[in-house]
Amino acid sequence: MSAANSLLNTAGKKLFSRHMEQYRPTDPLYEEHTDARGRVKRRKRELPPGLSQRDLKILRSVNRRAHYLDKGFNLCGLRFGWTFLIGIIPGAGDAADAALGYFLVIRKARQAGIPPWLVQRMLVNLALATSVGLVPFVGDILLAIWRANSRNAALLEEFLRQRGQGNLTQEEATAKEATAKETDKKVGKDKSLAADSTVPAHAGPSITTGAEVTPARSGSGSSRRWMNWRRPSKEKGVPQVATQKRDSRFVEDIDSSLPENMESLS
Repeated sequence: MSAANSLLNTAGKKLFSRHMEQYRPTDPLYEEHTDARGRVKRRKRELPPGLSQRDLKILRSVNRRAHYLDKGFNLCGLRFGWTFLIGIIPGAGDAADAALGYFLVIRKARQAGIPPWLVQRMLVNLALATSVGLVPFVGDILLAIWRANSRNAALLEEFLRQRGQGNLTQEEATAKEATAKETDKKVGKDKSLAADSTVPAHAGPSITTGAEVTPARSGSGSSRRWMNWRRPSKEKGVPQVATQKRDSRFVEDIDSSLPENMESLS
């Protein structure tokens, strides 16, 4: 476990050293820009993209605190903060500056889950500022120039910038993977639909009712249609005599046709 942590710390230091040329003790809260008329104005710095809400909140707080500690006031173009004013007090002022730099900046930055080597670097910056501030008056001027809190805020911002880039890369990979899964799922669904469409429909006869196609039944290899017929039934009120007359007339017709048929045969 310790070996893995040492490897991670070494890799983090190497990656961080590649961006050290961008590391300057500038104003952590504001930046200068030139408008369309050529005038130089100040505006709030844009935060790195891809950060979580927790990291954004911590970075805003650290930048704001570092700004007021190092560059919160402007006097004849010279910017200074509370560290310069408090450091004027001999002894107690330097201790107060160190306490403010740790509790307001470094301790807040540790809430972002920064590695130990980055915390040690911030502590070194704060220790150098405190040692320089022990020198009366000249030390206070050097302390205002060194701006340890702004340096620590810049360290935190650069580290979180790299974290945000990693988050964006991971989100892109996740989005591509989800898109690939959706594509595969859609292709599989299309293939299953195509396979279902090639299966022949059931050739057996269908039975319908009403005035539609006459139903069919499959018997011993053949089918016959069932004609619509109605079996004669005895109706109430119809006398049997009419039925007998109709039957006798039918018999007479048969008897009259027999002699003709016999003659044709002979």
